[in-house]
Amino acid sequence: MDRDTDRIIEMAWEDRTPFEAIKVQFDLSEAEVIKLMRSELKRSSFDRWRKRVHSGVSQKHAQLRNPDIARFKCTRQQPISLNKISKR
Repeated sequence: MDRDTDRIIEMAWEDRTPFEAIKVQFDLSEAEVIKLMRSELKRSSFDRWRKRVHSGVSQKHAQLRNPDIARFKCTRQQPISLNKISKR
């Protein structure tokens, strides 16, 4: 698995990272992220991820987020635009 795929999966699992942020950084639509997750994860992990995305806990869809949140990253994160490198 290459670094971009690994980072996309990591971002998809993050509750506060919307699909729009993945689109901006990696030019993948929500449907393409779902397809990638389905192909890269075990079936049980994929099912758990999909359940979480639709549970209301996750904020994966920007239109469902609080309108006061207009950023893709934490305010304490260094200002890096289009960061494709993992924050580890």
